[in-house]
Amino acid sequence: MGETRLRRLGRELEELRARLRQGGGPDRIQRQHDQGKLTARERVERLIDPGSTWFEVGLLVAYDLYDGGAPGAGVVTGVGCVEGREVVVVANDATVKAGAWWPETIKKILRAQEIAMRCRIPILYLVDSAGVNLPYQGGVFPGQYGAARIFYYNSIMRRYLGIPQLAAVMGPCIAGGAYLPALSDVILMVEGTSFMGLGGPNLVKGATGQTVEAEELGGARVHTEVSGVAHYMVPDDEACLGKLRELVRELPTSGSRAPAGSAGTARPAEDLYDIFPDDHRQPYDMHEVLDCILDEGGLDEFQPEHAAEMICGTGFLAGMPVGVIANARRMVKDSREGPPRFGGIVYTESAEKVAYFIDTMNRHRTPLLFLQDVSGFMVGPAEEHAGIIRAGAHFVEAMATTTVPKVVLTLNHASGAGYYAMAGQGFDPDFILSLPTGRMGVMEGDSAVMALFSAQLDKLKAEGTVPDEDLTTRMDEVRADYDQQLDARFAGARGFVDEIVLPEELRPVLELLLRAAANNPGPHLGAFTLPDHG
Repeated sequence: MGETRLRRLGRELEELRARLRQGGGPDRIQRQHDQGKLTARERVERLIDPGSTWFEVGLLVAYDLYDGGAPGAGVVTGVGCVEGREVVVVANDATVKAGAWWPETIKKILRAQEIAMRCRIPILYLVDSAGVNLPYQGGVFPGQYGAARIFYYNSIMRRYLGIPQLAAVMGPCIAGGAYLPALSDVILMVEGTSFMGLGGPNLVKGATGQTVEAEELGGARVHTEVSGVAHYMVPDDEACLGKLRELVRELPTSGSRAPAGSAGTARPAEDLYDIFPDDHRQPYDMHEVLDCILDEGGLDEFQPEHAAEMICGTGFLAGMPVGVIANARRMVKDSREGPPRFGGIVYTESAEKVAYFIDTMNRHRTPLLFLQDVSGFMVGPAEEHAGIIRAGAHFVEAMATTTVPKVVLTLNHASGAGYYAMAGQGFDPDFILSLPTGRMGVMEGDSAVMALFSAQLDKLKAEGTVPDEDLTTRMDEVRADYDQQLDARFAGARGFVDEIVLPEELRPVLELLLRAAANNPGPHLGAFTLPDHG
């Protein structure tokens, strides 16, 4: 038996990950070590609890831009556990253009801050950055979601949300970037290797004519003893990370914690490699997928015989209750009149079924797990006459306004309005993941060819002729473009998913993310909600 599609895509993803985790490469890693500093990834590894799950957000962002010169957009972001507590970590990667900010760096930092605000969990900044990447300042500095938004979120977390922000300056922190630690609750600086200032020595000399060394201008001793801007000075990176862990341990706990559980699954996660068909258009059994994800005991299905193209039900994941919404990727023949329903398509009855289920889970305060393999809503006179637009609106409104955590996993297709209804990124799910097999787009390439060229093809058919070489080439180019843009790596590179995960990573990652989301004390709108002071 040959290599399955998921195994091949998983292997390609691992190769890409390994390359990106090298950052700027061995020479720049060695340069970091020669300066007495750990790399960003080494810092994160020492910061989080040994043996715990680390969920990196946006590893693939920008990997296919700038001729490959911005791996990870120069910043490591993610969710992990420190002293048993879920936290968000942002760590500048100084091996990539000295940790300078690309436009995509801003996007990743903002996403990390939004996770902290959404989940109400502490955020730790490991700062080591030369500031704005000047050739790309037009995509970094201005705009509603430019660098200023980072400092806006800093301020909102400090003043309104009370989310702990701890900043460790472990290298340069220059110009406007200095406001990120300055707007945090606590600042640590490393003696001899860290610098913080609105302008470095060169800028000071150009602006004022003064000559001053970096350490004298904004080193750790200056800011902990003279200016009072920083709060702790530590001798090296290891001590800095130890102090951060100590500070997290001292933070008060908040709210109720998700119950712990260690139940296994009915089937090993590795079975997913063989459950998914090599041709993404072919059917498979979604219940087998759920047996690899949920705790043993599986899914208690809600209305299993009604509108079965949409699967709803409750179960447990690592002992935590979840409501599951999934697309059945098979033909469905139930008591409804007419031909069988297509799996992966949302019909009028299934839209109403899911809307009711979401509202029920919201009343019960049960988090929702969406398993996307959706090709869209059904079209045609029968569905239009049945009111599918209104039913779809009920589905979307229930999903959009539910106040419980939403975690999304794209398995295969995430197409059309069905992607939106299944908690697409625009509806602010707490986290959105994809398997390497995920395909996100308006439609598949063959459907796009029909939409773009059907009139020409119909005319040729009426004339009894076939497409010439030019038309065939153009149709093939459209298919190729769609295949490239539908690839999960394309979505990962643009931040449309938080991360692409392998089957064996799914359970620990979902457990971590559900625990992080459980810290949220109540309703939220968008990234955050300000409390009522009226």
